Amino acid sequence: MKFVLSIFIIVFVGYSTDYIGQHIFKQVEQKYGKFAVNRFVALDKLMKNLEGKSELEKIEKINNFFNNVRYSSDAKTYGLTDYWATPFEFLARDLGDCEDYVIAKYFTLKHLGIPAHKMYMTYVRVVGYDEAHMVLTYFSSPTSEPIVLDNINKKIFPASQRTDLKPAFNFNPEVLKSGKQTTAHRKWDELLKNMRENKL
Repeated sequence: MKFVLSIFIIVFVGYSTDYIGQHIFKQVEQKYGKFAVNRFVALDKLMKNLEGKSELEKIEKINNFFNNVRYSSDAKTYGLTDYWATPFEFLARDLGDCEDYVIAKYFTLKHLGIPAHKMYMTYVRVVGYDEAHMVLTYFSSPTSEPIVLDNINKKIFPASQRTDLKPAFNFNPEVLKSGKQTTAHRKWDELLKNMRENKL
């Protein structure tokens, strides 16, 4: 299986050095309760434990952590056909669809020091299913075979071993290249706005 690097213009904005600030814990407790706060405490502890670890260990642990969030369609969760939740919104609700898993893993791994240019949001078709699906792919080098972080098959495999996936296209938010505005651009812009506002 070959994952082709198709790239869009998406302008990235920076974030605080603290991934989960104290104000987030307070907002989560006020809106979702103490059980939701426990998930944030667990993520904060995991991230601290992963400091100084290898990229592959960080990838495996963060993939496992977010794959514990329950799957739910955007229609059931938000009453919308397609909504990209912020990582904190996803974790606070403990619900999300494929894009939400990818977004949460991407930003958390980036904060842990995984270079953003190694991670691509990849649209695929799952054999036997009609709907599009998104996974996170990680390239250790520009010419290497990627590994696939997925919420359906939760174990990480090289792309060549995921014969159930048929790649459509990839995009990386921090690699800039000329291109036209797309749905992915618009969704990404909306996501960044929600992240700046700490939407939960």
